[in-house]
Amino acid sequence: MSASKTLVLAYSGGLDTSVAIRWLQENKGYDVIACAADIGQAQPGEMDRVRQRALDCGAVESVVVDAQEEYARDFVAPAIAANAMYMGKYPLVSALSRPLITRHLVATAEEYGASAIAHGCTGKGNDQVRFEVTAMAIAPELTVEAPIREWGLSREESIGWAQERGIPIPVKKDSPYSFDENLWGRTAECGVLEDPWASPPEEVFERSAALADTPDEPEELTLSFERGLPVSVDGEPMALVDLIAEVDRRAGVHGIGRIDMIEDRLVGIKSREIYECPGALTLLAAHRDLEDLTLEQELAQEKRAVEGRYAQLIYNGLWYTPLKRALDAFIDVSQRYVTGEVRMQLFKGHAAVAGRRSDLALYDHDLATYDAEDAFDHTQSEGFVKLWGLPTKVWSQKQADVR
Repeated sequence: MSASKTLVLAYSGGLDTSVAIRWLQENKGYDVIACAADIGQAQPGEMDRVRQRALDCGAVESVVVDAQEEYARDFVAPAIAANAMYMGKYPLVSALSRPLITRHLVATAEEYGASAIAHGCTGKGNDQVRFEVTAMAIAPELTVEAPIREWGLSREESIGWAQERGIPIPVKKDSPYSFDENLWGRTAECGVLEDPWASPPEEVFERSAALADTPDEPEELTLSFERGLPVSVDGEPMALVDLIAEVDRRAGVHGIGRIDMIEDRLVGIKSREIYECPGALTLLAAHRDLEDLTLEQELAQEKRAVEGRYAQLIYNGLWYTPLKRALDAFIDVSQRYVTGEVRMQLFKGHAAVAGRRSDLALYDHDLATYDAEDAFDHTQSEGFVKLWGLPTKVWSQKQADVR
């Protein structure tokens, strides 16, 4: 293996990265090392098959990294703390994983002395930006190749090209969907899904039941948080990886987590996207509700104001940037008192908060109640209202024409 012509490819085992191995060899002269990261997408034994598939496609080496705990700790946990939802809907399933994968591409390149890394993204997707900008931030000396973008074949043409060369690919022309999956959720693209009028066929879903097949009785689960991080389900402490998987499974049984949205891509086009995130939507709903109970009013308002910006930074591939780091510091401080329990009801596609409690709650029953034990001093309200409304009153008297 010549180090100067060695490249590390982000390998998923799918169509694009499988054909990219051979294309990089034939057209660029690279010795290709395939690097796949297990971030919770694989069934038992699947990563062994992915490793072998890369070798069968022509890779000189195939590396698989178990990054599930790293992904949960370093990427999903901050996203939970930030209530990160792009456009208020999408929990950033793919976007969160790209800086992690790039980090391992760079580490593998350093280990093998490779001069380049590569991804299998097209020219109109978001992931090309995420891979390449992350690489610019953490390893600007490396060359980044984008074979699928440079090659420009359609998905059907790629399938035909692979079949002509006997490249083993896990897709057929009559099943053209493209999937991306990890611990935090699952995405589906291509085929009939590109028609925003067409309903997604049931065959594209794996982690959530159709509503017609969900239980007719609700299920409750109790999520415990410490400093903004979920730590147990129904009183049973769990590692974050296991906790997310457990909530995902239980919520999925009730048809929770399906997202069908028109998304504003970074490259300037709109796309129809299908996401399946039972655990993510349930955990985010619980976390945000607990914040409502425990965050001081001014802090809560400011945090809500930055959450969308934080999600946009992740979506736009700017994980390793000064603003992202600064917002992380703010969010970390905001989570200091986000400790308590949230009771969630799972039923017919909805994860609804059924109750919440915390020893650090800022809700005071004696101040909030209208019963006899009311401790609120109503006599102070008249002066407060007059002073609060004074600027409006003066404006109305002097300038306003509102009648």
